[in-house]
This record gives sequence, C-alpha cells and structure tokens, in this order.
Amino acid sequence: MNQQLQRIQEKLAQLKVFDAKNQLFGAQRPQYQLNPPLSMAAIRQFEAQYHVILPLEYVSFLTELGNGGAGPFYGLEPFERVLFVDLDYPNSTNLLAPNLPFPHHQAWNEVFVSTCDEEEDEVEFERQYFEFHRHQMDGVLAISNFGCGMSINLVVNGTEYGYIWTDDRGNDGGIYPSHELENLEKVTFLDWYELWLDNSLQEIAEKLDRQQPIENTTSSVHSQSALSNQDVKNKHWWKFW
Repeated sequence: MNQQLQRIQEKLAQLKVFDAKNQLFGAQRPQYQLNPPLSMAAIRQFEAQYHVILPLEYVSFLTELGNGGAGPFYGLEPFERVLFVDLDYPNSTNLLAPNLPFPHHQAWNEVFVSTCDEEEDEVEFERQYFEFHRHQMDGVLAISNFGCGMSINLVVNGTEYGYIWTDDRGNDGGIYPSHELENLEKVTFLDWYELWLDNSLQEIAEKLDRQQPIENTTSSVHSQSALSNQDVKNKHWWKFW
C-alpha cells in the first residue's frame, strides 16, 4: 500500500502541472492541493467515539498524504466534514451514523409509499418519509460531493466495509456501488482515488493534444530525434515526462 500512496502522490503532482489552468471538472476548488495530514490521535478519537475501525487505506491517506483537498468531483472532504448528511448544506444536527451497519449489499432504489395523503396530513407524511430514509446510509462517511445532491461515501461498518457507494436519492437514483469513474467493479478507497487520477491525466492529455497545433517537420529534424515516427505517433505528449 505504501507503493500505491507514492504513485498517488506522484500522479497528483503530474496532474497539477499538466492542468495548470484548472480545466478539469472540480479542479478550481482544491487546485490539486491536499490539506496537511491528519493526526493519528484524531483518527483514534473518532474510532473510540463511534465504535468503528476505519479502513486502513483511508487512514493511511489522511495521515500520510493529506486530510482532504484534491480529489474526485468537488474534492476529497476534510475529515471534519465526513459526517454531514448534506454536504451542500452541512448541519450539525443532521449527521450520519457510522456506528451502525450499512444495510445494503446491492443497488437499492425502493419507492417510498405513505399510508396517508400528503395534503391531508403533511406532518405524518413527512414523519413516514423520514423514517423510510433514516437508516439507508448508516455505516458510511461522506468523503466527496459529486454535486446535484449526490454524495460519494466510504462504508466503514457492515459487510460492504471499505467499498465506495453513491447516494443519489436526491435525484431518484437510489443508492449503489459507485461507478462514476467508469469502474465496472466495486472499488476501495485508494483504487478509487488513483482511478480518478488516471482518468484525469488521460483527459487533460487529450485536451492538450487538441489544443497543440500539429507541426510539420522535415526529414532532417526527424533524423535528429531519439524517437522513431511510429513511437511519437503512439505516445501522448505527457508520457514523455
């Protein structure tokens, strides 16, 4: 895992250089910077308070690389914010419950059905709606804000421990294993973060390739190059670094 952390650190540094103009989605906020690392004491205090053991990959990232900042979508949330149910409108009275097990094993998108009419008894309707959704996202930390009411979550309690799940109930999309980075299988934290880096490096390479004019070179210039024409043709410019 130390090797993966090193790769992540190196790729993040590359992305900061290649996307210096912050062209990619979400880059303007953290600008490819990580916050200072979190202390292990803060992790242990949280674990003792909520009676959980956080996934080692996530802990290693927070304590060795940084406490949030650059990351997928609108960035990686600082540890101080991962309990907010709504990352757009954080409210200290509306928090997640990581001490309870995550209830899902597969994608979930059940339709809420009330036993009363909303117009006739709005209070009871809202009570039932709240109870229906109340425990659907137990056992997670909200680690990234996708935007549009969607959150990306790390399961820290239950059989899906360590995997990344998406909460898109606000758009009637339900709850499901995260696939926003085009992964076909469930992913754990470090693989999810590194996949974002790989996708971002590929995307910025393609953008910059389109922006750079193709120069006509003479045969004399070709003869001085250490790379053959075919090598150049098959490589993106950023792969020469």
